Amino acid sequence: MKEEFQKYIDYHKSKGGTGKLYKFELIEYKTGFLKLKAFFNSNTLNPVGTVQGGQINSMLDDVTSLLLIYESKGTIYPNSTNLHSIHHRPLYEGEVVATAEIIKKGKTIATMKGEVFSMDGKLTATLIHTAVIMKGE
Repeated sequence: MKEEFQKYIDYHKSKGGTGKLYKFELIEYKTGFLKLKAFFNSNTLNPVGTVQGGQINSMLDDVTSLLLIYESKGTIYPNSTNLHSIHHRPLYEGEVVATAEIIKKGKTIATMKGEVFSMDGKLTATLIHTAVIMKGE
């Protein structure tokens, strides 16, 4: 399973800039749920030295999208219509754990939840991601 999922991470790295940036590694997958290890480097920091909120949102957009794409075996692609984020505490450069969970998936719309945790297990941000389901290439 890990090798199969790695193909999707590799595709994301080769086709998108954020795929190279976050260095995703699979921790766990089960139907409707994904957990990845990821990394925020110094290029993602704001002037006060914490991870910029947009970078966190971008990572969660990617993680929730990867779950939906993987579960469809690459036959669909989420076209985001709404990303609603809540930032609970500052996050610093380094490794994190990011999770995604499908809340509801219909024929044309999907809603997912993503969360980022610091390596000591503290919830740092939550994202609700709604997307129109598009046919993949």
